[in-house]
Amino acid sequence: MKFSEMPYERIDFKKLTKDFKDLEDRFEKAQSGEEQFRIHQEFYLLYNHVMTESQIAMIRSDIDMSDEKLLEEQEYFDENMPIFQNLVVLYRKKLFNSPFRPYLEEKIGKVAFKNIELAMKAVDDKLIPLMQEENKLQTEYNKLLAGARIDWNGEELNLSLMSPYLNHKDRSIRKEAWEKFSAFFETHQEELDDFYDKLVKNRTKQGELMGHENYLPLGYARMNRNSFGRSDIQEFRKQVKRDFVPFAEKLHDLRKRQLGLNKLSYIDEGVYFTNGNPAPVGTPEQILAAGQKMYNDLSPETGRFINFMCDSELFDVLGRKNKKTGGYMTMLPDYHAPFVFANFNGTSGDADVITHECGHAFQGYITADDPIIEHNDITMEIAETHSMSMEFFTEPWMPLIFGNRSEDYIKMHFMDAVMFIPYGTMVDEFQDIIYSDPGLSPKARNEVWRELERQYKPHLDYTGNAYFEHGGYWQRQHHIYDSPLYYIDYCIAGANALQYKVRMDRDYREAWESYLKLCKLSASDFYNELMKKAGLDNVFEDGCLKYIANKLDERF
Repeated sequence: MKFSEMPYERIDFKKLTKDFKDLEDRFEKAQSGEEQFRIHQEFYLLYNHVMTESQIAMIRSDIDMSDEKLLEEQEYFDENMPIFQNLVVLYRKKLFNSPFRPYLEEKIGKVAFKNIELAMKAVDDKLIPLMQEENKLQTEYNKLLAGARIDWNGEELNLSLMSPYLNHKDRSIRKEAWEKFSAFFETHQEELDDFYDKLVKNRTKQGELMGHENYLPLGYARMNRNSFGRSDIQEFRKQVKRDFVPFAEKLHDLRKRQLGLNKLSYIDEGVYFTNGNPAPVGTPEQILAAGQKMYNDLSPETGRFINFMCDSELFDVLGRKNKKTGGYMTMLPDYHAPFVFANFNGTSGDADVITHECGHAFQGYITADDPIIEHNDITMEIAETHSMSMEFFTEPWMPLIFGNRSEDYIKMHFMDAVMFIPYGTMVDEFQDIIYSDPGLSPKARNEVWRELERQYKPHLDYTGNAYFEHGGYWQRQHHIYDSPLYYIDYCIAGANALQYKVRMDRDYREAWESYLKLCKLSASDFYNELMKKAGLDNVFEDGCLKYIANKLDERF
């Protein structure tokens, strides 16, 4: 079924509450593990349908955030999804405490029960009003960004459509673009500070209601971190500062020489070549067609995947006014279908949609038919490993997308992948500091960010931009507002993807078979064991990042 043909019906949450109560009653009265599992399969139907309808509402609202009727549906789910999440947790508590748990563990796996334990720590009746307020704040924040209108030579552009000019080959053009881009954030700085201040206070209050000193333990539970904790991430940060920052700075120096500059400015941050960054050739339709050929060539599995996506119209990737910024992949469980949302803007980021988001979608597609939904409850660092690794596995087909500049793109993508890890780790440390000390003023938060930039990106020079120089750059990173603590996952995954890069340089097919195995393993085991089964090193172990950096440094 094509996405445009998928029916949408608003979920009746009052009826859903009764359905869950009936489910719980019958589950408790069941006389065997087999009977409880049959009832649990009814839970799958309820759960999948709510998730499907909520995602359809979200996607259609994101496509046009100026449509009040579509926004009404999104706001309806903002109000009611915390209720649904709590219903799910209450039901799963019955599962967790079942006298027939050994049988149920045999059916759905030990990872599922660890995830249930985390979910019980993440949601509670008393949090629902705060969760509803949090959802509303995030929606209002996204409406502010989606409503951005930047005058560019008489044309009104949104934030996404400014990207080609922010990285333009003409330095004077990108200087003007950055000034106008940052001016939007500076103009709305007080609103953005207010949104974040309210979000931090809201989340801190949620953490306190759950018996914590701050939001961090609750945030880790909500991120479903079933295999590692805050101390592991602190160890990872140490490795990044010691082993990856020097390597990344070496690449920034190389970029400076490629650009023929004596010193890098912030306006040069995303630029790699004097003739401009490589951009996809052809129309968006041609880029999608190139992606279809690429995946048909790569493997039988990826071929079936991309043909299904295209035939079912499961891409919305054109950049338009009033469309939500950014991109994502989500699942429509009732249809066993991934959906990819993005904003094509004529930059290399368009190719990243075909590689990164399709990496997510491919993994979702190949395990979508698994009747045990817990097996697809993958943690974020594994999910991002699927997507970021696919960016490297698709490199041999980049001539289809970039023509005679494919080698430039591959070089740029590699450098960007390395240089991202310090930045992403900095985003995580920033949030860790903020939630550890939620009373920090907006000015103090900016000072924290600027000090972290000096540690993780010492080459940065904001001369001429007081807003960024005083620490305002973080306000353009929507994950900090929308997805608290969800950024270190990209860094862990980025290190895994670079491990695959090392392996595919040595033996591409062997690396691909390992990747395909990891995708199929989905959430069947914990992080450490998944890494072992795929033959990847554990990035939390001291020396892992040093090894990766040294192997990659051999390329220069």
